[in-house]
Formats: sequence, C-alpha cells, structure tokens
Amino acid sequence: MTQNKRTLASAAAAVAAALLLASCGGTGDGPAPEAADRSAAAFNGADVEFARMMIPHHRQAVEMSELARTRAGEDVRALAEEIEAAQGPEIDRMNGLLEAWGEDTGDTGDTGAEDHAGMDGMLSQEQMAELERAEGEAFDTLFLELMVLHHEGAVAMAETELEEGADPEARELAQEIVDAQRSEIELMDTMLGGAGGGDRDESSGSGEHGGH
Repeated sequence: MTQNKRTLASAAAAVAAALLLASCGGTGDGPAPEAADRSAAAFNGADVEFARMMIPHHRQAVEMSELARTRAGEDVRALAEEIEAAQGPEIDRMNGLLEAWGEDTGDTGDTGAEDHAGMDGMLSQEQMAELERAEGEAFDTLFLELMVLHHEGAVAMAETELEEGADPEARELAQEIVDAQRSEIELMDTMLGGAGGGDRDESSGSGEHGGH
C-alpha cells in the first residue's frame, strides 16, 4: 500500500507540473505563446509588398509635413503635425511586421523618390522641389493638393492589402490607414474649397505620378 501511495503521489505531481507548465506557456527557454502565434501567423506576398512599399510612401509624407513647420500657415501646419505624428509610428509598425516575417525591410530611411516614382501618389523629385521652393499661401495650397494625391495613393495601396493580404495585423493597419486618410482627404478638400478637385488633379500632374 505504501508503494502504491507513493506511485500515485508521483503521478499526481507529474500531472500537476504538466498542467502548471501548460498554463504558463512552457518553460522560460521557449517562446511566449504570443510570440509563437505571431511567428506562425499566415502572411503572403501581398502583405510583404504592402509593408515594403508603404514605408517609403509614409516617409515621403513625413518629409512633406516637416517642410510645413517653417512654411505653412497655422491650419496647414497643425494638419501636417498630425500626419507626421501618425505616420512615423506606422513606419515602425511595418518594419516590425517585416522583421517578424523574416523579410528584409529594405528601409534605408530615405524615400528613394527616384526609385518609387511609379507608386500610387508618390511625388516626383520635381514636385518635392516645387514644394520646397513654395512659401506662405502658395505652400499651403500646393501642400494640400499634393498631400490629397498622396493620401489617395495610400488608400488605394491599403485597399489592395485588404483585398489580397493575409496577416491580421497588416490588414488591421491597412484599415486604419484607409479610415484615417479618407477623413484627412475630406478635410483637405474642404480647406482647398472643395470644388477644385478637377483643377487639383490636372495642376498636380496626377496623371503622370499616380494618385498618392
């Protein structure tokens, strides 16, 4: 009886230890459940393309917004600050996603406008130079016109991710971009007077450089 009791006690202790380890997510040597789930999360080529292309796209929007610090009027400067504050952290999120997927980010910290001129809404070097030369009201108008186009391109890219992407976090970020930038497009159209949409597209050269 004594031996049986010892055997039962040992078995019970082993079961309890196994349950404890399961509830704690394993030993300290293994990955936490969240990390394991994330590393195993399904992603596809559309997710990778979305992150890799949106990073330089966002960086250009941040560069445009930085110009507004010393050139824009109060309202446009406030909007530019909001854009910069939102898109900077989104760049970090996309770099984090690529790293979690084991993919090269390709992020040099530069927009590489000459390499991405065909991307939706990406400003050409000439357009960026024109914005850099503008001051006062001329800057405000040009900034709004170009940023509307830039946002439209980002929305298009994010909608493609929603249609074709697989990673839940990437899709969530894409939806956030769609919601936020559509709202900002409406605001910027209002600031421009709303009715100038057709003139805006023609004057900004959107047919050559896409919609963002």
